[in-house]
Amino acid sequence: MEVRHILGISGGKDSAALAIYLKNKYPHMNIVYYNSDTGCELAETDLLISRLETYLGGITKLRAAEGSPEPTPFEHFLKASGNYLPSPQARWCTQKMKLAEMERFVGDIPTISYVGIRGDEDREGYVSTKSNIQSIFPFRKNIWSIDVIHKVLHNDNLSKLVELYKLYTPESIADKVLEVAAMPITKDFFYGKKANALLDLDVKLFNKVVFESLKGTDCPIGMLDEFPLIDNDDVLVKADIFRILEESGVGVPAYYNPVPFEVDGKIGYYSRSRSGCYFCFFQQKIEWIWLYEQHPDLYAKAMEFEKDGYTWNQNESLADLIKPERVRQIKLDAIKKQEAARTKEQNCKLIDTLGSSEEDAFCASCFI
Repeated sequence: MEVRHILGISGGKDSAALAIYLKNKYPHMNIVYYNSDTGCELAETDLLISRLETYLGGITKLRAAEGSPEPTPFEHFLKASGNYLPSPQARWCTQKMKLAEMERFVGDIPTISYVGIRGDEDREGYVSTKSNIQSIFPFRKNIWSIDVIHKVLHNDNLSKLVELYKLYTPESIADKVLEVAAMPITKDFFYGKKANALLDLDVKLFNKVVFESLKGTDCPIGMLDEFPLIDNDDVLVKADIFRILEESGVGVPAYYNPVPFEVDGKIGYYSRSRSGCYFCFFQQKIEWIWLYEQHPDLYAKAMEFEKDGYTWNQNESLADLIKPERVRQIKLDAIKKQEAARTKEQNCKLIDTLGSSEEDAFCASCFI
């Protein structure tokens, strides 16, 4: 049966680097690259996608609400929702403009979707509710999605897991590996803990066992005769992402470039930490100020969407956010955070001081 390989290009650094990485490392894999066009991207994002399209040899463009009289898909769905703005609690923008379009594009064909969550990120990625779509995370030590881990390590599958480890484990580590493999899942020895223990012993061996476990199941990877990524134990972090983009010639999206600002004689820097729509409600406050000062026209458009008490930020409108004293305070808070980061790690790169623990607190599925 045909199994399709796809990779969503969001316009951000991680999906861009993943596309380049897979194309270079696995040139014989027939990966279809696609982009879900929301009509609300930054010009810098569009430029990156254009450069990637040249590098990759083509990107399939998906666009929701095609033929709508509204100027963008977002405005079409916003009108349909009664001007109810999306939020972390109601992410209809992601569902309507990206996930639904991707699943329509895939149809019922068994499909492997490659997702650029890095090895230094502690979060899970999008797992489709459709059984014919399976997510793989090549940058992580554990390339498998949580649903696959649960399937393979479930106690009902314990005897099969042990037999596969007996078949493929080198004698030099057999005793330790088989001891861990034979341990059942409990509330103290949960799925993630067992997976990590087996990965720590041998990543490629774990991947081989998972791959063989999926044979005969309805998982798309189980329908393959071979899967080259099971022999890959690379773990890529943020520094690797920027290196890949620079070395490829595609370049880092311009919105990541730090821009200096001054408040009370103190120097700080701001930039955008993610791709996505210019009005993304997951932006930090300092990123909204970046948008206001670097793209005032887009900030004004974002303000126009705030109606009937709906605001992008909880309890604070964009009009309030750009009052002079509020801008000053947000910038001072950013400077304080950056100074603390530099003190904690003197050798850290500037790009790392611009983010925070909030940087990756976004809807992962929006970036497929």
